[in-house]
Amino acid sequence: MRLRNKPWAKDMINDNLDLIAVQPENMAGKWQDRFEKSQPLFLELGSGKGGFITELAKQNPQNNYVAMEVQEGAIALLLKKQVENKLPNLQLLLANGSNLTDLFAEGEITGMYLNFSDPWPKTRHEKRRLTYKSFLEQYKTVLKDDGYLQFKTDNQGLFEYSLISMNNFGMKFDEISLDLHNDETLNQNNIETEYEKKFSKKGFRINYLKAHFNN
Repeated sequence: MRLRNKPWAKDMINDNLDLIAVQPENMAGKWQDRFEKSQPLFLELGSGKGGFITELAKQNPQNNYVAMEVQEGAIALLLKKQVENKLPNLQLLLANGSNLTDLFAEGEITGMYLNFSDPWPKTRHEKRRLTYKSFLEQYKTVLKDDGYLQFKTDNQGLFEYSLISMNNFGMKFDEISLDLHNDETLNQNNIETEYEKKFSKKGFRINYLKAHFNN
């Protein structure tokens, strides 16, 4: 969902370039330089307003996190949170996920999160889905050999498509749930996104999976 333009966004971004990368083309292999400590690196692709990744970074100070978002308005709201929190293990990235291998080095990332990605339901838009094979190829490149991909969506069609796409790509599934919030085991450590809270209250089932590439 595209947010309205935030007139103050550009100034906030320009005033906090220690917290957000806006020219990341030369960052591949150097992301640890932006953190206080070198620690396992995790990426959320499409962070929205940042509720998930901010809480994840708070709960796991032993890891470093990059919140990546293409919408300037959305990442500006996330940046507001980070200016307040100043979490040393969280960096923001304003960029398009279609060129992920230009932004991260091979094997640089330990784990990836895809939360409530745009389903692009029309067949002609299949290549834009973040679980399409061309995206999976990029994820495989930037993830470590033992790295993983975690995916959540309320869209049943996208979830079914993603299961098939990942299976055809040779990925192995570690965890799957068609109703995450009613799964006592898997939901125990679940951190909800803003979108997830809103739509689960309306009765939408949350689909979840965790998978890895068969290297």
